[in-house]
Amino acid sequence: MNYLHALGGRQEAALLAAGLGLEHFLDLRQDAIDAAARRETGTPRTIEGPLYVANAPLADGHARMDDGADPGEVMWLHGQVKDTEAGRWPTPSSISGTPIPSAITPSSTEPERIQPAPSDPYRADGRYSVRSILPSGYGCPPDGPTQKLLDQLGRHGNRPAHIHFFVSAPGHKHLTSQINLSGDKYLWDDFAFATRDGLIADPIKVTDRETIEQRDLEGEHTEVCFDFTLCKALSADEEQRGARLRAKA
Repeated sequence: MNYLHALGGRQEAALLAAGLGLEHFLDLRQDAIDAAARRETGTPRTIEGPLYVANAPLADGHARMDDGADPGEVMWLHGQVKDTEAGRWPTPSSISGTPIPSAITPSSTEPERIQPAPSDPYRADGRYSVRSILPSGYGCPPDGPTQKLLDQLGRHGNRPAHIHFFVSAPGHKHLTSQINLSGDKYLWDDFAFATRDGLIADPIKVTDRETIEQRDLEGEHTEVCFDFTLCKALSADEEQRGARLRAKA
């Protein structure tokens, strides 16, 4: 009981739930339910994390998610949101599925949300882009009750570099997911068990001056590209993200 008091006092109950695999178990359970029902599959789901800010402002097509004060490396994150149907849009053959112009792709670790703008001919193909700082991995507070329990289990408390997402569009199933960056030491050894096949992006160093100027950046940066695939919703409830207490913007 003293341990539970300490856990609550440090507000680490959600952290411990992730570290014990409870959130990941719920994702696997829902995957099994979908598979038994022979439902279509898109981008895999994974844990939400605790940092999403509700009621964040929307941005059309592009958003900047850093304030310029962080000395970290500049990241250009971009991609496309598609559905599971192919052949209804004049896109390259390498792109499967039809772009969703009305999709919203918010990062759950940042205050802005990005909505591809149907009024813009370029953005009408479901693309999004974000300027931010390249994320790094992190660990549980070393003096906290979560790490204390992990120590007793002989486990570390580290997470690889990752970016959380909510992705939604009318008529489609809401997706809670995250992408991890390849090359991270803890990519397949995430203490929260959140790494999944299909959710790994390759960071690319950009040095081309023309690309840098097109993006209105100051110099070399890291590009991360990731596309999301949404499934059709079978009910209005599936279009909504799960209800839980979240920080307010």
